[in-house]
Amino acid sequence: MNIGELVLDGFQVDQDRVSAEFEHELTRLVRERGVPLAADGAVTVDALSGLPPLPAGLSARRLGQELARAVHAGLSGRGEVTR
Repeated sequence: MNIGELVLDGFQVDQDRVSAEFEHELTRLVRERGVPLAADGAVTVDALSGLPPLPAGLSARRLGQELARAVHAGLSGRGEVTR
């Protein structure tokens, strides 16, 4: 899986730590739960909608984890996904 770009606006956290935690958590989720929508071919996530907002003040570690869970939810059909 390749995430081309992840843009975070409005967060005052260590971006490298967020990125590392995001990658770690998304890898874990894909390994353990797979990516159901990818069974028929490549999937891209242009936007995620319908997901709860992230609370202010999250640590870089927690923010990375929550972002990975939101992306995985989109890849699993619980967000706006395009093929």
